[in-house]
Amino acid sequence: MSRAAPEVACRAGATLGEGPFWSAAEQKLWFVDIKGRRLYRFDPETRRLENWPAPAQPGWVFAADDGRMVVGLQSGVHGFDPGTGRFTALVQPEPEPPGNRLNDAAVDRAGRIWFGSMDDGEQAPSGRVYLYDAGRVSRAAIDACAITNGPALSPDGRTLYHVDTLARAIVAFDVAADGSLSNARAFASIEPGSGFPDGPTVDSAGCVWIGLYGGWGVRRYSPDGALLDFVRFPVANVTKIAFGGDDLRTAYATTAAKDLSGEERVAQTHAGDLFAFRVDVPGLPTPQVRIGL
Repeated sequence: MSRAAPEVACRAGATLGEGPFWSAAEQKLWFVDIKGRRLYRFDPETRRLENWPAPAQPGWVFAADDGRMVVGLQSGVHGFDPGTGRFTALVQPEPEPPGNRLNDAAVDRAGRIWFGSMDDGEQAPSGRVYLYDAGRVSRAAIDACAITNGPALSPDGRTLYHVDTLARAIVAFDVAADGSLSNARAFASIEPGSGFPDGPTVDSAGCVWIGLYGGWGVRRYSPDGALLDFVRFPVANVTKIAFGGDDLRTAYATTAAKDLSGEERVAQTHAGDLFAFRVDVPGLPTPQVRIGL
């Protein structure tokens, strides 16, 4: 694959940058700083970076069909109005345990949000995966784990990829039209010493991109789980990519300074910033979320 090396798109200084989402309507990239409790919107044309404070730790942000954004906070799924900065609670899928928070998500072709929770202390196996469908939330048939990442979905929507970060495992499932899952199977694993699998993203060829936390880059896997490519970054913690631009061939990557020592932060001056690089195979547009409320 021919591509340019990752470059800093903007200085964000995020403690835990995550959840990149390309808004085609705005031609802008949204992302969050989970630990900094902020939402960001980056305009690649003007280089302007806007931000809004969040009332709780945000894990992800998408565009909704009612004109608002929809955000996954530790306190539940919320609508968000960028014009006023106001958050409106929609549903709390997981009032217990109190130490959990929402972490990562994807929107399927039907406008449903697949999202996971995790133990904020990153130890207890209390994280689950949920499906938000027009205001209704159900729990997916995926085993609990400490840190869920993803899920991500194949271009036809028939395969779901779930990341169990601490187990270094990516698991594939068949997805039925009603959102039920079956046929769990190993898709790929990250060997010790290469970091931990973080957020997954699928491109238009059905290949799965995995951010590597502590692994200095991202990997690209074929639909059958074969490793195709590795893109090296100048920072250790690469959390997730999203495809943007007019042609969806600019890969934007969020990164994190969390867990770095003082010396490592000095050496990795761009940890927590937003990066970008070009790819040959474009990504997929993200459908609007059907709010249903």
